[in-house]
Amino acid sequence: MQAGVSRFLVAVGLAAILVGPASAVSGDQVRRGKHLYGEYCIACHGGNGSGVTTPQKIGAGPRRSQAEQRAVAPSLQGVGALSADFYLRTGYMPLQHPGVQPHRSHVFFDDAQIRALVAYVASLGPGPAIPKPHPKRGNVSRGLHLFTEHCAGCHQVVAEGGYVTLAVPPPLEDATPRQVAEALRIGPYVMPRFSAKQLPNKDVDSLIAYIEYAKHPDDRGGWAIGHIGPVPEGLVTWLLGAAVLVGVCIVIGKRLKDEAA
Repeated sequence: MQAGVSRFLVAVGLAAILVGPASAVSGDQVRRGKHLYGEYCIACHGGNGSGVTTPQKIGAGPRRSQAEQRAVAPSLQGVGALSADFYLRTGYMPLQHPGVQPHRSHVFFDDAQIRALVAYVASLGPGPAIPKPHPKRGNVSRGLHLFTEHCAGCHQVVAEGGYVTLAVPPPLEDATPRQVAEALRIGPYVMPRFSAKQLPNKDVDSLIAYIEYAKHPDDRGGWAIGHIGPVPEGLVTWLLGAAVLVGVCIVIGKRLKDEAA
């Protein structure tokens, strides 16, 4: 009996030793994230991620225009790690001009800073975690069907990006599988948000599998023309065909003219 109690106490002690440092590191990470938030994010998103609902004047900041601007930013309380990870790792944040569409650009923070900021934002309230997609488990054919149905109207059928009213859907050639999964759950800017009920994780895996394929598609038997879509490709074909026909007509006309002379 005493031996069993001793083993139990030893196990509890070992667990405390193992868990203690991890919790301390997590706490340090959140504190560092809070410091970074106060330095880079608070001007737009407010104290404790409460958001800014009415336009407020803000000065220059990292990556922001040096001119004074008005900013309105959403609350970060309850968005979880998912949104913070997506916006920071794509370089969407910090914005140069608050209120305009974010574009993929150079990532301002290093990996450790991003982890700290994500940990702090996640600590502001319960929210979705960072997804872990498995595109190798997906089906490319199924992904093509899903992409055509839900995404091709804006991003083009081979994910080269496009144009819609008041927005520019970006190409997906630089998007990682995790970033695609995050965007589907967030719905950044004018993109619709897809819940797990609308688009289960297995469908997300297939959709990402197709996007990964579309980055280097098999153009067997065809001329890709930059994968800009069937309509522009058709126009280029007609243009080239028309030029060839005009050239043939000129040659025939010249020969007929020479024979008549």
